[in-house]
Amino acid sequence: MSEPDKFEDDLLYAMTRTGEGFRTAQGELVAGGLVRGRRRWRRRSAAAVVSGAAALALVGTGAFYLSGSTGASPAAAPVEAAAAPATSGAGAAPVTATPAATPTATKAAPVTDKEMLAAFEALLPKGEVTGAKGEGTEKGGTSASAQLVFDDGQGKSLMGVTVQKFYKGQEQPHTCPADLKLANLDSCTATTLPDGSQLVLSQGYEYPDHRATTKEWWATLSRPDGGQVSFNEWNAAQEKGAPDSRPNPPITLDQAKAIVTDKAWDKVVAAVRYNGIDPTVQDSGVSPDEKQAILAKLLPAGVTVQSRSTHLTSDIYQLVGEGQAKGSITVQLANWSRPFGDPETQQQMDRMRASQFKDATVLPDGTKLAVSLPGSTPGGKSPYTRVAELHPDGTYIEVDGTEDKALLTVDQLKAIAAGPEWKVKK
Repeated sequence: MSEPDKFEDDLLYAMTRTGEGFRTAQGELVAGGLVRGRRRWRRRSAAAVVSGAAALALVGTGAFYLSGSTGASPAAAPVEAAAAPATSGAGAAPVTATPAATPTATKAAPVTDKEMLAAFEALLPKGEVTGAKGEGTEKGGTSASAQLVFDDGQGKSLMGVTVQKFYKGQEQPHTCPADLKLANLDSCTATTLPDGSQLVLSQGYEYPDHRATTKEWWATLSRPDGGQVSFNEWNAAQEKGAPDSRPNPPITLDQAKAIVTDKAWDKVVAAVRYNGIDPTVQDSGVSPDEKQAILAKLLPAGVTVQSRSTHLTSDIYQLVGEGQAKGSITVQLANWSRPFGDPETQQQMDRMRASQFKDATVLPDGTKLAVSLPGSTPGGKSPYTRVAELHPDGTYIEVDGTEDKALLTVDQLKAIAAGPEWKVKK
């Protein structure tokens, strides 16, 4: 399989996972936001060896995470949605995107690998550094990082720093969990700094089950300009599989705060690409309450909404039917008529659209209808039924049945997606 084909398959499979992360909350997920923050540096380190075509697209949640990518600076030129062949009906006119007020990355000088590493090393106390490597912004990626092993004479410690940038409303806030023991933490503080930045400092462990005593301490700074600086350190020379080399990591929480809040990262934040797309680009202008009211009219008799959770352009509904039969669906209403600003993100989105709608039925009004049944996605792993419609004006509506034995049939999901009330307001 070619790399482009593999990319499209990965995207299509990822789309079927819509809403999976938004099921009924469980106790171990209380610290979810914090755990995501602490592990982001690890993912970004691994992304260095992943092909530039690799991506994870959570279409149902309205958030796109593109890793290991390279590309030019964002532009605001209008684009057209990728056309897809029809299996029936009249040909559909392409959706022409109109410019939107989307933030674009600052045209700043790139940061080299050596500069990124030098900036990190300059913030550390006196000690011996080995195994140092840095990744700057010259390749146009969505993160910059530095990693090294530090020894202040008391034992070696793996540590690293990562800089990313997110659009407003895209990244979930990083906070401390109410139950530190449940989250496997010894300490955690969340502070709002005078400039509005959110700072989280935590001390925890590498393994939740404590099968090893390796400790992980970290600091995450989420800035008002969208920049996010994360620092991680361990009391071992490796993250996993190495014996502890010292009782605790060497950098104190005060020193970690000084590292992530240093002005040296301003240049990096300005140079790094946004990690994803601006959520407001897809905003339909229809409120969650309005969407729930529309859904209530389209549900078959005997099925009602029991609860709802909302994230960006998606709403996850817990449903109850006759005889207290339960199920859930995800509904996404989005505006796909606008460019995403970043040329590479736009290209990948166009490919994803073409893949999703390549076997679509084109209705008389030009609307494309795509239905994905359980097991029909790459690998045959998805248990979900997805019905998606893309209208000529850019209105995108997707309805997913999110359980093995759906409360709603495929025809009922189609009827919900076809509701004329699904119209974007902006």
